[in-house]
Amino acid sequence: MDYLVIGITAFVVSGVTLFSGFGLGTVLMPAFALFFPVPLAIAATAVVHLANNLFKFALMRRHADWGVVLRFGLPAALAAVAGASLLAVFSELPSLTTYRLGGWLLEVTPLKAVIGALIVGFAALELNPKFNALAIPPRFLAVGGLLSGFFGGLSGNQGAFRSAFLIKSGLDRDAFVGTSVVATVIVDTVRLTVYGLSFYTANLLAMRPDLSGLVVVATAAAFAGAYLGARLLRKVTLRFVQIVVGVMVSVIGAGLVSGLI
Repeated sequence: MDYLVIGITAFVVSGVTLFSGFGLGTVLMPAFALFFPVPLAIAATAVVHLANNLFKFALMRRHADWGVVLRFGLPAALAAVAGASLLAVFSELPSLTTYRLGGWLLEVTPLKAVIGALIVGFAALELNPKFNALAIPPRFLAVGGLLSGFFGGLSGNQGAFRSAFLIKSGLDRDAFVGTSVVATVIVDTVRLTVYGLSFYTANLLAMRPDLSGLVVVATAAAFAGAYLGARLLRKVTLRFVQIVVGVMVSVIGAGLVSGLI
């Protein structure tokens, strides 16, 4: 059942994100969090996200502006270490509170509260037309790298800041996509390394010995969903779908903050 649920979720989410305005990681992580502990959801999503972007990297690396990659990507890598390390710290903190709702005993942990709040916050940013139109001058690229890397390491949400800071870097369309992909691969590689050295290998594999199989299924399903979505929905931009996805992500984020998830 786990394989079926995660496979279907990754397939649908990957296809929907092509035209919803949200990135794969932004939506897939909350979907994983419905069924698995939050640290596991973040780490598993990072594996799928990295695999997906390595495929894009193979296609787009020649278009990347490596000068911009260095100015943006190196600070992002350093900040990703800090963000991913902070995630490991949050995962070890004791519960903030527990309460009963009906016959259920619900638990609010620092990790769920922080990640849930970030999910809601980034969903609001993605849905805000003014933020989507925001373009920050190139002299602040290093600041953008720090913000994108830190939040990427902590929660996987890095796309909003990355786009806002790269859009005014004088890159044409292909260079923008190629540079974004390279920067994403850098952050994903760094945060997966930190996850592996901290909580991921030691604790989560023990909790879920079938994790590797689930990640493989999710990755394959995400590729299939993206392929089908590109074939069927390449020319479709649906604001309604974007809003629906944003609301669903926000509901999951609120569920994490309240301990319902």
